[in-house]
Amino acid sequence: MHRYLVVANQTLDSDSLIDLARERIAAGPAEFWLVVPATPVKDLVSSAMAIPMPVMGGVPTIPGPHAEARRLAQVKLDAALKKLTAAGATVGGEVCDPDPMRAVEAAMSGREFDEIIVSTLPKRFSRWLRQDLPDRLVHKFHLPVTHVAAKDI
Repeated sequence: MHRYLVVANQTLDSDSLIDLARERIAAGPAEFWLVVPATPVKDLVSSAMAIPMPVMGGVPTIPGPHAEARRLAQVKLDAALKKLTAAGATVGGEVCDPDPMRAVEAAMSGREFDEIIVSTLPKRFSRWLRQDLPDRLVHKFHLPVTHVAAKDI
């Protein structure tokens, strides 16, 4: 049984990630653990594209409480669990620390994995790629890391 740690948030239900999971399932028995960092709402791509205009000199507000970030991440996780289960995967997961490195560290502390899969937004939008997350994970955990980018959003 191969065990895969998947770290993703906005791209958790992307076709690119689901296709990669299907490939891993087809290669033999596979188990997936989804780590979903609770990305602050202000950092989500969709938030950056739909900011309401101020009215009568008001200041636009962007919701950003930690609870809302966790709620949105949980919605993504629940949808991905259903999608991957339907694809034939044995899968579990959790919403974690907003920092993807700390989220992976926490997941690794009680489990063993054969590979880490990092799913990101396309390069021009991805904060995780600007932070060099895939290479940092390789250096820290000494496991194969596969990066999959969602198609343009």
